[in-house]
Order: sequence, then structure tokens, then C-alpha cells
Amino acid sequence: MSRDYVFAFWNVENLFDVADSPRREERIRSRIARELVGWDEAVLSRKLAQLAAVIPMLGGGRGPDVLGVAEVENAHVLGRLAAALGPGRDYGVVHAEGQDGRGIDVALLYDRALFTVNRDEIFSRFIVRRSATRDILQATLTTVAGGNTIVVLVNHWPSRSGGAYESEPYRIMAGESLSYFHQRILEEKGRDTAILAMGDFNDEPFNRSLQDYALATRARSKATHPQSQSFYNPMWRFLGSAGSYVYDGEPNVLDQILVSRGLLRRGAPLTVREETLAIEALPALRTAKGGGRKFGRPSEPKSYDPDGYADHFPVSVTVSEA
Repeated sequence: MSRDYVFAFWNVENLFDVADSPRREERIRSRIARELVGWDEAVLSRKLAQLAAVIPMLGGGRGPDVLGVAEVENAHVLGRLAAALGPGRDYGVVHAEGQDGRGIDVALLYDRALFTVNRDEIFSRFIVRRSATRDILQATLTTVAGGNTIVVLVNHWPSRSGGAYESEPYRIMAGESLSYFHQRILEEKGRDTAILAMGDFNDEPFNRSLQDYALATRARSKATHPQSQSFYNPMWRFLGSAGSYVYDGEPNVLDQILVSRGLLRRGAPLTVREETLAIEALPALRTAKGGGRKFGRPSEPKSYDPDGYADHFPVSVTVSEA
């Protein structure tokens, strides 16, 4: 009898600790002080409650068994988010402190009833331009029921601020780093290893950073070749019809899920169910113009909406275990 697991990713938009948090790294304290004016316990609690109201609705109402997140400040707010998702779930937290200038990290929540995490196989790689920026987080999960392993890579690539063309080299560097992670995992664990990369790539499936440098192909046959080191990128199907992020009324597929050969092979212990792939643009998350309903910050009153959630939509897919 097969078992299904929902894997999801969401850029939760600036999930910061409170403005005067003693847990804040000194290197970012002055950098983000202005934007966190008014970000007190009541605001943080409201933000967590809004996220926790939506996350259980993902995956067709089942909720994610594994959830990658971006734009979280520290392990403390992650723990609070995990607690807010109870009592029906017992989520563990995987987090490595990053070096981003604003202190926003990527992380992973996983259902401890369904998965274990090898704490010796948690890695984080910073993407360096002139200074370190957002990292790629790698974690190895093993299913409790079947004892099968899947490696998850959570990404948040450098933004398009300053212009998509001008900032592209930084995302190319991130793509090279992800490809390196992929290659090393295959070398260390074997060519049939199940690997799932998720994240906010700040580029679309057709951009060079993904196609040429991360080696994320739209051709399933290329990714399933026995010697392939390419990811399969099924997100191409959404281009022109849906987006995970809407900019100036135009949908952009920035948040994506990539899968390795090990999740595509017929008869593999873990296989991706491509038909379940979804951009979770739930009605509550959408503005009247179709974009994500931002929560924002009190320091920017015009865009602060305590009934909002985040400016990106989550993405999800189901993985089946034989």
C-alpha cells in the first residue's frame, strides 16, 4: 500500500522576530531597525496566526508533511510557527543561520511522525557576491514508514532589485551552487538518490540561471537519463497561465519545485506525482488584482495589512512511497 507525502514551499514574507529581540544578530540590528519599527509581539502573533490559518489548507487541505520556507529571521520564530500549526501536527525545525544582510533565512519544517532528519547531514551554502547573501539549505529526511531517504534543498536566490538583467549574475552563481550540491549528492549517495529542490528562485523556468546553470530542464527524458545530472523542472506548465508572484499585473513563476532522476524512475521507492503539482493561489491569499495579499510591516502603513499573508503564493507537490 502506497503512502503519499505533501512537499510544499512558501516565501512567507519577512517573518521577523520582535523589534527589540535579544536574539537578533548584532550585525543586522542597525540594518533592519527602521523597517521593524512597530513590529511588536501583537504584530508577530498576528502574522503567525495568518500563516498558520493557511498552511494546513495546502496540498488539497491535507497540509504539508514537509514545508520549506523563506524570509524567516531565526529558529525562534520558526519554532513559534511550528507550534502555531499544532496540535494535530508535530513539526520539527531545520535551520542554519545565514549571512544575508537583512537576516532572512531559508528553513524546513517536517512532520516528526512521518520523517526523521539526519542532523549530521544538514548543510548550508552562502551565495557570495560582494558580500554573503541568501543561502541554500540541504537536509536529508528518511520516512518513518518505509525507511526511504529524500534529500531536500531549500533555496532563496538573490532578488531582482536593481534590475533583472543587472542582478542576473548573482542568480547564475546561485544556480551553479545548486548544481554543485546536486552533483555532490549523486556522487556521495548514488545516482538514484531522491532529491527535491524547492524555493523562491527569483527567476523563471526559462531563465539562464535555472536552465543553463542549475541544469533544470523541461525535458523529462533528459533528466531521467542514467548519467543525467539535470533536475526536471515541471513548473514550465504554468507559464502564461498562472504565477506564484504577480508583478505589475503579470504572473511570474518564481517559486518552483525541481526533482531529480531518483524521483522520476519507474519502480523507485519514492516517486513524484507530477499531476499534483500546484501553485496554491488560494482565494484568501489573493488581492483583487490577483497577486499575493501582503502582510507588510507597520513601518510602511500604506502596505501594512494585518489581514494579509505574504506577497508570494505557496507551491506544492505530492511524493508517493511504494
